[in-house]
Amino acid sequence: MPLNPEVDRVAALALAEDGETDLTTLLTVPPKLQAEGVIEYRGGGVLAGTAYADAVAQVCACTIKWDVAEGHNVDAGSSIAVVRGELRHILRAERALLNLLQRASGIATATRAFVTVIEGSGGRILHTRKTAPGLRALDIAGVVAGGGYRHRADLGHEVMVKDNHWRALARAGTRLDDALSQARRRGITALYVEVESLEQLELACAAGASRLLVDNQAPSTLGNWAAIARQRAPAIEIEATGGITLENVRSYAEAGADFISVGALTHSARAADIALEVGF
Repeated sequence: MPLNPEVDRVAALALAEDGETDLTTLLTVPPKLQAEGVIEYRGGGVLAGTAYADAVAQVCACTIKWDVAEGHNVDAGSSIAVVRGELRHILRAERALLNLLQRASGIATATRAFVTVIEGSGGRILHTRKTAPGLRALDIAGVVAGGGYRHRADLGHEVMVKDNHWRALARAGTRLDDALSQARRRGITALYVEVESLEQLELACAAGASRLLVDNQAPSTLGNWAAIARQRAPAIEIEATGGITLENVRSYAEAGADFISVGALTHSARAADIALEVGF
């Protein structure tokens, strides 16, 4: 089946970490011995990373039949798929496909918790770039499976002016609106500007920012700034970021945040408890 090149890359990377030869299996498992294994979601949660597991299985000449779709919530102890193939091949694939499923599903489950807390508010949960090196596509897939939305995935498609960029503009004597005008001439429409004061807010709105990032401010401050920004630029988006937890995320959504980015979804992901039980 056709797969996303990034999915194939991550699958190949996961398998490469185990080396070219499974010496123990080579010495103990006869060739051509057929087997099947049941993938169990022992801890329960949201399933994610199925495309990555499929890619690992395909490289190892195995097949996976899924009983649960990506993004579905799974009860603890449920069987979610069956893996079939030669036992040697299944054992080769086992750790790599489980590692990817466990990480993506852990991220998806954490994301779903945030999404549930702000349900009905109109706010959307976003990831950040605080992802595992080399696994950003997997991490983002986990967030999306959990009901979150895509944010900036690299440095080349959106502008995001943050504190260091503000200082660089000041040092160079360059205006923010000049920088954003250059971006628009390049065809960039996603013009995000982090603001830490009302002065920066006014400059960002005047420069034509498409979104304000309100970083590490109280919900009440975000609400006040959002109201001012929308008076200046009615179509502007408001993103809350920094210090967001399950306990306070609803307050940010109700204060007027269109988007809420949560770094902990990926930088502090807890792996889901998923295992493979093989029979032959």
